[in-house]
Amino acid sequence: MTFTAFLLYKALLVLIVFTISLVIAMYSTYAERKVAAFMQDRLGPNRAGPFGLLQPLADGVKMFMKEEIIPTVSSKFLFILGPSIAMFTSCITGAVIPWGPALHIGGNVYPLQVTDINIGILYIMAITSIGVYGIMIGGWASNNKYSLLGALRASSQMISYEIAMGLAIIALVMHTGTLSLNKIAAMQTGWHWNIVYQPLGFVIFLICAFAETNRTPFDLPESDSELIGGYHTEYSSMKLGFYLFAEYINMFISSAIISTLYFGGYHMPFIERLGMPENLAAILGVVFLFAKIFFFIFFFMWVRWTLPRFRYDQLMNLGWKVLIPLSMFNIALTGTLMWFFGRLH
Repeated sequence: MTFTAFLLYKALLVLIVFTISLVIAMYSTYAERKVAAFMQDRLGPNRAGPFGLLQPLADGVKMFMKEEIIPTVSSKFLFILGPSIAMFTSCITGAVIPWGPALHIGGNVYPLQVTDINIGILYIMAITSIGVYGIMIGGWASNNKYSLLGALRASSQMISYEIAMGLAIIALVMHTGTLSLNKIAAMQTGWHWNIVYQPLGFVIFLICAFAETNRTPFDLPESDSELIGGYHTEYSSMKLGFYLFAEYINMFISSAIISTLYFGGYHMPFIERLGMPENLAAILGVVFLFAKIFFFIFFFMWVRWTLPRFRYDQLMNLGWKVLIPLSMFNIALTGTLMWFFGRLH
């Protein structure tokens, strides 16, 4: 493959991943309302198009057409920068996720991963840490006390739960011996999924993923009953849309990361026994990965419409007094079991 062809392929792959992220985020808003309607025994959106399928497009047009208001007492540059950071960090996180096995076309190998860096997990943690600045800057720049309180809640919440999430991942890295998401996915052939070896780590990571994406019952930064709308109270038009889109893209990417780290990624059990062509097996792997992702997106929504919101003291107690000690115990347990079975790297 020539260098020009390589660049074109990578640019096309980036465009495809970016488009899929936006489309899934857009229709996650529709799915959220349909799941809520199902939970509450009502219909949900059903006017715009058949079964309401055009509702996300109508909502998008409404966002673009609404008047854009920037408070006169706000810091204009930072007011614009906040949602931009939130949206940008959400979109670039998916660069290290292996979306499927490599395709073999015309003697060339086309990996279905934008970039396979050997510190993929560290990349995800770094980008996740930057994402909090989007919320923090937006809430502070609004010059609104409710927005500032929401931003403070978000920053303390995300920093607290990033510690437990990082410790949960350390145990997984001890087990796999690598920081590359591609290698972690490749190790989970058959039924050798990491959920079997790291069940406690998965539970900790899942809870932290809810906190990192500000989803109920961890949606304290935008608690409308206490803070009007939280950190995005002063936002309108597509700046508000960026914050909302970022939340749903984060939910999609979090589901992809959970599927890759703990549930085999693109691997289908027993697919190697079918003896199908390599490229067809790769395409089926992509479909299987997205089936797992959609399940976890549904799970995020299911939890939102089932559990009530925590109090803020409960939120912090869970992070510092429960999840962090549990994740440290999980590291010790993983190391002990690896020593006992002679699997120390």
